[in-house]
Amino acid sequence: MGLWNNDKELFEIAKKELFTALVGDVLDKMGYLHQFLSPNIKPLRKDMVIIGRAMTVLEADVFSESANQTNNPMMKKPFGIMFEALDSLKENEVYICSGSSPRYALWGGLMSTRALKLKSSGAVVDGYSRDSNEIEKLNFPTFSLGTYAQDQGPRGKVIDYRIPIEFNGVHINPGDIVYGDRDGVLIIPKDAENEAFEGAIEKARGEKLVQKALEAGMSTVEAFKKFGIM
Repeated sequence: MGLWNNDKELFEIAKKELFTALVGDVLDKMGYLHQFLSPNIKPLRKDMVIIGRAMTVLEADVFSESANQTNNPMMKKPFGIMFEALDSLKENEVYICSGSSPRYALWGGLMSTRALKLKSSGAVVDGYSRDSNEIEKLNFPTFSLGTYAQDQGPRGKVIDYRIPIEFNGVHINPGDIVYGDRDGVLIIPKDAENEAFEGAIEKARGEKLVQKALEAGMSTVEAFKKFGIM
């Protein structure tokens, strides 16, 4: 790997030196042109940053917490297999959930407490989060469509996890890197991660030189000609 030896070192470099725009720019150059989730997915608090491996979760809408008439035993189970999915989280993994309509909260305070205990990196959901004060107090990185107290209990169930999913049209495999800040959430495929982050680190360090040159009075035309970065 060279610049890092493991995920922990890579994620620390990303938090200290990078931001999503840099990595996204490199992915563009690599031909990965559609890796950002919807701009509507925002952090609960502006300074929250999330980076970790995707623990993918598939949610589905339902219309009662426990169905009496059903051909599917899971329909009788409140929340489906959400608790099993949550308990499966490992260190540096991100709970990333899609599949439902945006009618209710997919993440909350007690889920954050459990995830934090498991050393999860955060949660990204294609829906709302709730218990905002509690999550902020825990300082657990949470990205969602916003805050809404409506519970998923009688409205949604987790039907599978650790499977390939799509989130806003972006394909996500378990183990892909999820990287988010106030400017967006980016999915970095496993087979692109080394090149993407190496390029982003190089770009970040180069941009510091460009900034110094611009501060010294160099024109943008000259700076781009000299550094190839802008």
